[in-house]
Parts: sequence; C-alpha cells; structure tokens
Amino acid sequence: MIITYFGKQFFKIQKGEMALAFNPVSKNSKSGISAHFGADIALVTTNHPDYNGIDQLSHGERVPFAVTGPGDYEVEEIFIKGVMSEATLAGKKYINTIYSLSVDNIKIVFLGALSNAELGKEAHEVIGNPDILFIPVGGSDLLDAKTGAKLALSFEPKLIIPMDYDSVSLKAFLKEIGEEASEVSEKLTLKLKDLEGKEGEVVVLSAI
Repeated sequence: MIITYFGKQFFKIQKGEMALAFNPVSKNSKSGISAHFGADIALVTTNHPDYNGIDQLSHGERVPFAVTGPGDYEVEEIFIKGVMSEATLAGKKYINTIYSLSVDNIKIVFLGALSNAELGKEAHEVIGNPDILFIPVGGSDLLDAKTGAKLALSFEPKLIIPMDYDSVSLKAFLKEIGEEASEVSEKLTLKLKDLEGKEGEVVVLSAI
C-alpha cells in the first residue's frame, strides 16, 4: 500500500487500483488545502469542513462509497468498523468516528478529530493493537502532544502516523514518544513484512 498525506487529516491509501481517502478537506475549509482525486471509499470521521469534503473525491465515473459514521461496513472486500467518540471544534461538540479496517492484511486505526482521550470499552476493543495508528497531535481542540503520545503508546501499534500537526506540536509529540529525530517522508510505501519487529515507531508524512 502507498500512503499519501495532503494536510490536516486528509490521507490517501492506495492498494493497486483501489484508493481510500480519509477526512478529505472540503472547499468550505479555511485551511487552504486543495486536493482532488478519484477514490473508491471515503471515510469521514467528523462532519466539519476540514474533514468532510467527499465532493473532492469524484473523478469521471468514479464516485466513492461514503462511510460517515459509526457502524459496520463492507466495501470492496474491506471490512470497516466505526465507533463513536467525541470531537470539540471551536467550542462546538461533534460526533467523531474512530475507524478500524484492514487493507492488505495490515490493520489500520484512524482516530480522526479526537479531542477526548477517555475512550469507552467498545472503542478500546475496536482499536485493539493496530499495525498503523493515525493520531491527531495538534492540540487546541484536538489531542495535545503529551496526551496523544500517551494514548498512542497505550495501544502498542507498530507504526504511529501523527496528523493535524504544526512544527511545534510535532516536535513536542516526538519528544514525548522518545523519537526526536523521526524521518520525514512524502509518501509511505508499505507491505505487511515491513512491519515485522516494529514497536511504536513514528512515521512523519509531510503534506504534498
């Protein structure tokens, strides 16, 4: 699989011809992020302009299957489970959906716009011990570096991918994790065997 980052929490995961998109930035976002491509599956954790731009993911006849909340989904032989959590953005409460899915036998957990690290029993069961954990570390409304690092390590993932960060929060997060010199990549290309022996390794992706 190939993982590409566009900024905020907007990621593309490509496996062969199939493309999944996570939290696409909408045209109404003030983030200034603009990326448009065709996706087969779109996962939206939070109904907010920074994360709900599904209209950016249609290309020609390619219109994505939209996953926008808690529940069980099966699309293109990919099983997706969404469980409810909390997001607070600019003082307003939102439902945030944590997604767990497997692509190429690699278990991925995407925490979305999580603002409260106190997760319920169901969320803990769904998250389990992922191979790859996507976690917000930007502070303000979302998890801060210290809380994010503690939560990330508690799930014992093989790889941790921070998102929604700036240079200050990223540096603080890496310090909390104990990885001050994490390599920054534009894309991550990964097979299951590449994860062997990894424990809590941070991969920083720069927005393209």
